[in-house]
Amino acid sequence: MKPIIAISPRFGATDEGDRRLELKLDYAEAISRAGGVPIIVPPSADLGALADHVDAWMVPGGGDIHPSIYGEAPHERVYGLDPGRFAFERSLWDVWKGKPYLGICYGCQLLNVLYGGSLVQHVPDVVGHEEHGSGAVQTYTFVEGSRLHGILGPHAQGRSYHHQSVGRVADGLCVTARAEDGIIEGVEAAGDVWHVGVQWHPETTLDSPDSQRLFAAFVRAAGGVR
Repeated sequence: MKPIIAISPRFGATDEGDRRLELKLDYAEAISRAGGVPIIVPPSADLGALADHVDAWMVPGGGDIHPSIYGEAPHERVYGLDPGRFAFERSLWDVWKGKPYLGICYGCQLLNVLYGGSLVQHVPDVVGHEEHGSGAVQTYTFVEGSRLHGILGPHAQGRSYHHQSVGRVADGLCVTARAEDGIIEGVEAAGDVWHVGVQWHPETTLDSPDSQRLFAAFVRAAGGVR
């Protein structure tokens, strides 16, 4: 049977106040192409009931996590704060943290925060440029011996759309990828569990062999192949 991959969506609302779940189709397309079955999980779902059916969990991009959660005051450039989404995903984490996890951009940052780490609230303050938020093609270097190195080799390319990044790396995670300017672009769990976060957006380059290898490895992990 194909592995079932849960995806947590963004929350939104129309001008009339109708609540919405929002997900860019490319995330689900990436999972389908890799041989998995994507499902979107709403906050009203019975997570315990789903636990026996969901094989892995993917968290896509989004806004910012409120800095108070990791003990800091908000930077003036923080945007898109959604405490409801964070609370929902923390409840997912409480039930599903033993399952394979792939976090993309916001999902990478979420992984670090859930493990107890912090974030760089505005990357341009650190590196002096805004390339990371521009969608520019970047080259990432992977730590030898890491899961990402095993999947992608020493280097890969991708597109970044972020103004935040992993700051203080949480205990239990290790840095596995960096951009050329040193910004952290990947983290993963130090133990056996398949918890991987990537700061770039592989779903924007679905025809790239690098993106295909990453999603394929995640779906294999969801199917019990480590």
